[in-house]
Amino acid sequence: MKIAIAGATGAVGTELIELLEIRKFPVSSLKLLASARSAGTMLLFRGEKITVEELTHDSFEGIDVAFFSAGGSRSLEFVPSAVKAGAVVIDNSSAFRMEDHVPLVVPEVNPEAAFTHQGLIANPNCTTIQMVVALNPLHQAAVINRVVVSTYQAVSGSGAKALEELKDQTKAYAAGEPLKHEIYPCPIAFNVIPQVDVFLDDGYTKEEMKMVFETRKIMSAPSMRVTATCVRVPVFRSHSESINIETESKLTSAEAVALLESAPGVMVQNELKPGGYPVPAEISGKFDTYVGRIREDISCENGLSLWVVADQLYKGAALNAVQIAELLGTKPKAEGGLN
Repeated sequence: MKIAIAGATGAVGTELIELLEIRKFPVSSLKLLASARSAGTMLLFRGEKITVEELTHDSFEGIDVAFFSAGGSRSLEFVPSAVKAGAVVIDNSSAFRMEDHVPLVVPEVNPEAAFTHQGLIANPNCTTIQMVVALNPLHQAAVINRVVVSTYQAVSGSGAKALEELKDQTKAYAAGEPLKHEIYPCPIAFNVIPQVDVFLDDGYTKEEMKMVFETRKIMSAPSMRVTATCVRVPVFRSHSESINIETESKLTSAEAVALLESAPGVMVQNELKPGGYPVPAEISGKFDTYVGRIREDISCENGLSLWVVADQLYKGAALNAVQIAELLGTKPKAEGGLN
């Protein structure tokens, strides 16, 4: 396939390049696109240097699949041109996720939705992706009525400057110097910040409401009750989530473990001993969504609690996008695929 990546020099764009190579994706040509200031940069793919070109409305002629990781405003501006040129766009921004005609896809959960596309498929929010991967097998078995989730989100979700800010603050703390901050409203080192994205009028943040609306759409459960509290923590990579669910019918912890162990894209790490659970430092760089601390909720009859960790730059962004493209490649063009 002829592939283009818009936003190729960013955090997700570079992961996309790496994953296309790691997963031996069938690429006949790769066009790397970015802003004018990044044009001319050289990036490696399969041992060859590729020059980054400026993203324009004419960048997509002859392209089969265009991955967008350039941000919402760039997606709004350039995605229509890519679709018009005949490319299938897989967009990592939030710009089109809640549009009725745009499928919001997690291949382990709703693969069939990908084949309803009209030239554009949306990649969900990172926190939503790992949650629905873990919840879907439980929902299919017992129907989830309510979800309460608290996230513990790594600073890499805010980009390269946030990573540098955490490193600089850690060095300053060790040296007894003041902690300077620009990315977050207060220092993130040795701290937690209960705000991811901007506040809305009802007190929730945009990130929290993404989890609400996107979960319902992906799982085809418009009446599912979902509430989220999204928190930034001083971790470099991989998001963690504490999730409590209530189901229509009873699921024991043993039944939940069995369901999760057989679910695609899920790894269960659920030993009742110190270290017998997933932690972000050990999950970074892995493809699967890890689940542990699986237990029955003693406060309600049909409740379960679980701990979910995934690499948000992989499964939460670039990997999910590549998996969508892989999925499309499994069907002939007449059936909605790309072959």
